[in-house]
Amino acid sequence: MSSLWWWALALLTLPIWWHRQKRERLKAEPLATARFLPRANPQQQRVWAWVDRALLLARCLLLACAIAWLADLVLPWRGDTVLVGAGVDPAWAERQIADAGFKKAARIDLPAGDALAWLRVHEREWHDDARLLVVASQPMQAVVPRFRHRVELRSMALPPARSEHRVAIVSERAEQWRAMFAALDGPRRYLIETTPSPKTELVIWDVAQAPPVDLRAPLWWVGDTAAFPELGKAASVDGLRYADSARGRLWSAAPPMDAGAARSQFETWQRLHYPPVPFTAPSQVFAADPSSPITSGSGALRHFLGLALLALFALERTLTHARRN
Repeated sequence: MSSLWWWALALLTLPIWWHRQKRERLKAEPLATARFLPRANPQQQRVWAWVDRALLLARCLLLACAIAWLADLVLPWRGDTVLVGAGVDPAWAERQIADAGFKKAARIDLPAGDALAWLRVHEREWHDDARLLVVASQPMQAVVPRFRHRVELRSMALPPARSEHRVAIVSERAEQWRAMFAALDGPRRYLIETTPSPKTELVIWDVAQAPPVDLRAPLWWVGDTAAFPELGKAASVDGLRYADSARGRLWSAAPPMDAGAARSQFETWQRLHYPPVPFTAPSQVFAADPSSPITSGSGALRHFLGLALLALFALERTLTHARRN
């Protein structure tokens, strides 16, 4: 869509037309034999003359710069480059860069996220003959990405990030619930509370009394459905009844009686409540595809174009004021 702004370059004819003014000039030359000629009225000739050329140039540049800012101008200026994803092991990255022959190439440290998606947005910044190496923990995409450059991907799987989750247990069978979370091991740490707080992600409500009206949580495990009438006619999937309420999402649950039941309940919780963990894409090479669609600009030059707009506007105002005086 931004490329359509280049059609606005036709507006450059407006200041040009404005600065070309018609001037009338009387052209009369006396002749010695004019008295022998029949009388005729003086002829007038219209000529075009340029006026205020410096002001015209400033206005044309100002208009062209504004159009370039709207069109998100991108000029290819990068050469061979290594894109290093966030969180990768530096020693492993250095080995991959040396093995691929990119030791002398420029490097860009990418923000956290999808490295190939970032490259897709900024690809127009590279020359046509540039080589690209991506060293990152790249999540697998549903569709094979296409690039206009040859892109080599060296991917590694990062260990799960350590996180902390708060669980509030309100139950007369609290020890049975605690045993389930005590057996969990890994990067996720579960803090057991007796009173829900605003940071609580899971509330296990296993008493007949209804919770306070103002108590909210993303997920509730309800052991006694008498406290939540919403679960009385709730839908059921694989024996799990669920419903949405003003307090949060409700699940019917009971303390697991053995390790297998605890594992099944935990996996169901992780699978249904949290977003899936993406698979790491394998290392591979994406061949250059000239038919790959061109993406819109990445805004890399908009900061400089904005500064140029301010400077040209100040210059145009100064020249206009000087002309009036």
